[in-house]
Amino acid sequence: MANIRSTTDVVEVETRVKATPETLWAFLTEPEMMTRWKGQKAELDPRPGGVYRVEISDQVKAVGEFVELEPHSRVLITFGWEGHVVSPGSTRVEITLEPDGDETIVRLRHMDLPADETEIHADGWQHYLARLSKAGAGEDPGPDPNENPQPLS
Repeated sequence: MANIRSTTDVVEVETRVKATPETLWAFLTEPEMMTRWKGQKAELDPRPGGVYRVEISDQVKAVGEFVELEPHSRVLITFGWEGHVVSPGSTRVEITLEPDGDETIVRLRHMDLPADETEIHADGWQHYLARLSKAGAGEDPGPDPNENPQPLS
């Protein structure tokens, strides 16, 4: 179960996953692992300045770049959506992985969001971290209903 906190421009979501940080790192940096929990296609170049592009559906594409990477513990990317008010690279997403016994605490902070976008992004990240929890633990998260959404306005 994810914990959510949001302010006017920051969304914070936290969850625990029955997996090691090393396992979860692959789900954040390798295209074939990313698409197990988020998106139908991913192009990832996990190095500072490298591309971050995840196609949730044919109409919905998250685009940014990797900014900072601390293997198995932290990744910072720029983030936004093609054709949306939250434009590609206009916000930042930081994900940290903290080992805790046989689990990992995953903390996600989405920063620099317009105030009227925090609620929808909080809902979206809660949805995707729940899917990451299942995929990271070796379970099938099932079909993603967001792969057939209406285009973002």
